[in-house]
Amino acid sequence: MASKQPSKLSGFVYSNNGWKYSAVTRYALFLLLGLIFYFSLSSDLVPKKYDIKEGTHSAKEITAPKQILDTKAKLKAQEEAAENVTNRYAIIPMRADNLVTSLLDRIDRLNQDDLISQSDKTAIYREEIPQRANDFILNFVTSSRSSGTYSEHLLDEMQSVIKDQTYVIPEETFIKIPRLTSQDIIEMKPVARDIVTKLMNDQITDAQSARAKVAEQVSVSSLSQRTAREVVQELVRLVITSNKFYDEDATKEAKVQARENTPDVFIEQGDVLVAKGELITPELYALLDDNGLLSNEVNYWPQFGLLLLSAMLSFGLLTFIRYNGGTSGFKYNNSQLLMLVLVFIITIITMKLAAFLQTDVRSYVGFLAPVAIGAMLITMLLDMTLAYFCSILISILASIILNVQQNTVFDFTFGFFALIVCYVAIFATHRAGQRSTLLKGGIMVSLFGCLTVFMLTVLGGGVWNQTQTLYAIGFSFASGLLTAVLVIGLMPFFEATFGILSALKLVELSNPNHPLLRKLLTETPGTYHHSVMVGNLSEAAAEAIGADGLLCRVGSYYHDIGKTKRPFYFIENQNNMENPHDSIEPMLSKSIIVAHARDGVEMQKEYKLPKPIRDIAEQHHGTTFLHYFYHKALKLAEEKGVEPDFTEEDFRYPGPKAQSKESAVVGIADSVEAAVRSLRKPTVVQVETMIEKIIKSRLDDHQFDECDLTIKELDIIARTLKETVMGIFHSRIEYPEDVKKPKKEEGAVTT
Repeated sequence: MASKQPSKLSGFVYSNNGWKYSAVTRYALFLLLGLIFYFSLSSDLVPKKYDIKEGTHSAKEITAPKQILDTKAKLKAQEEAAENVTNRYAIIPMRADNLVTSLLDRIDRLNQDDLISQSDKTAIYREEIPQRANDFILNFVTSSRSSGTYSEHLLDEMQSVIKDQTYVIPEETFIKIPRLTSQDIIEMKPVARDIVTKLMNDQITDAQSARAKVAEQVSVSSLSQRTAREVVQELVRLVITSNKFYDEDATKEAKVQARENTPDVFIEQGDVLVAKGELITPELYALLDDNGLLSNEVNYWPQFGLLLLSAMLSFGLLTFIRYNGGTSGFKYNNSQLLMLVLVFIITIITMKLAAFLQTDVRSYVGFLAPVAIGAMLITMLLDMTLAYFCSILISILASIILNVQQNTVFDFTFGFFALIVCYVAIFATHRAGQRSTLLKGGIMVSLFGCLTVFMLTVLGGGVWNQTQTLYAIGFSFASGLLTAVLVIGLMPFFEATFGILSALKLVELSNPNHPLLRKLLTETPGTYHHSVMVGNLSEAAAEAIGADGLLCRVGSYYHDIGKTKRPFYFIENQNNMENPHDSIEPMLSKSIIVAHARDGVEMQKEYKLPKPIRDIAEQHHGTTFLHYFYHKALKLAEEKGVEPDFTEEDFRYPGPKAQSKESAVVGIADSVEAAVRSLRKPTVVQVETMIEKIIKSRLDDHQFDECDLTIKELDIIARTLKETVMGIFHSRIEYPEDVKKPKKEEGAVTT
């Protein structure tokens, strides 16, 4: 019987072999943690300086130690932004419809003058109509210049474009115009105005494209006389001009705005400043010098100091865990230590991401870092005491990583903030039984984080201005919510990867609304009641020896789930009915009985229950012997006068034997509950004797050889089970002073 204290992971015990318990692996993990501390802090604590000369080639690649304003890149970006600005155009509306009306009015008056010959009228029209169109544009430009409605450049551009696009009326049109009567003019006016108005409502940069549409508009008009249509068509083409012109001033202003609105271009931390072998130009040399990256000698003392700090942090954690493990040495196996290393990596990454967003001006962004994530995960997955110690390490890391002050190593503000929120997170979640508790814990972290930031601001005499303080409080509030979200998201990862069965998961599985438990209750109420009783017994016994009582309770709820496949072959479900085993062969009965463990495991796999729960269902009977059916088979063989063709091994459960304390405890409690239930009027002596008999029988049958139960722990289990049974079955048990005479114990088959 093993006498040493086992290592356990969330109540689930593993055999002490392999890498999980290797001393070399253990110390390698702490060495790895020290290296993680070193490299994660090196960019913050070790200033990199380079001994290079202007005009030489760099012997190594130089990266930016922090965010640096890139003036040259910004100028280039400004020019690119200006080049990408499209030309700006202005719309200048002109009442060309008024011009065409005035031309028709002039034609009407002149045509009515009989003293002027047709040829003279033609000559007048040839000279006057184009001139009137030019005067119309000139008058518009002159009035616009005097009113300042449009810029000089825009008006000049307008005159130039209209001049280039001037329309010349064909000679034959001038000959036809004198033939028009007043009635013709009256019909032509509305048609001409409508066509001009319609076409000039569009944005026109090329008058020729608009003029090409005139013929179609005239053809669908109400004019029926050919001469009238032709004259209207030409007059409309004459008065139509461009109304959208290139605006040089607006384009220049847009380019200026594009340059001004170009955001600063930064060389981000870690970006390459100088490539290996690159020539150090005066501009590069000045950039390196301005950012303190030049030195004629390399100082190794900062590296040595960081190495000592990393070693102290890692060794301090090693010492704490070893001291906290008591006389047995380490409390955690290497799987748990690897998980601890991952928690630190995740915490450092989240702080690095927040630090990446920080600047000298926006240092308050550091409060966004979910620094409490490590403390909360360690509390939920490992131990609250360890979480308190790790919170101190996390606060030290935060005070370095989130520090933007160049003249100090630690930033007290972020360090103190991290310590407070970590301790609040531990306090809020150390008894978490539901995932909603994590969200409530995150809200508490948010509230205390905001309070801490406000308190530090007040104590500092208003280090930040009002706006910055509000931002800092807002980021600290978001940090708590982000912590809760990340923890809720990461918990399933750790549970699945490391086989963790956290208290949160166990509480969820104990919900009676779980499909398997509802199936157990509705289809096998007797087995359900039995499982609940076993859960009560096993939880008390497990907690008495320091095992995981919650795991035992939940494992007990599911340990007989396989009985739902053939419920009436188990005695607790046989209400007012004959026992089916009385009419079948013992070997078949044995097969049905032992199958419930295998069936239960398969059903649990189907519903994706965690392995520790499945292990309890598979191992709680171990390889125990089914005495009743074995002797029944012997009796039948004797009655038939044949030699038995079976052995005792054929009437044993297939196992495996209990691999953990929890499986062993559930197995003992299972047998004890069934035995107590079979006693009609149990006495204290009977209960005590029966429990000792069950434990001794399993011990003699070597059912505990593969788990870490000690003789002392078995005694504690026996005593605890007796007390719990008396509490649960108080009304049924006869105490010594009530017993008139001893009665013979009534046995029962335990399955």
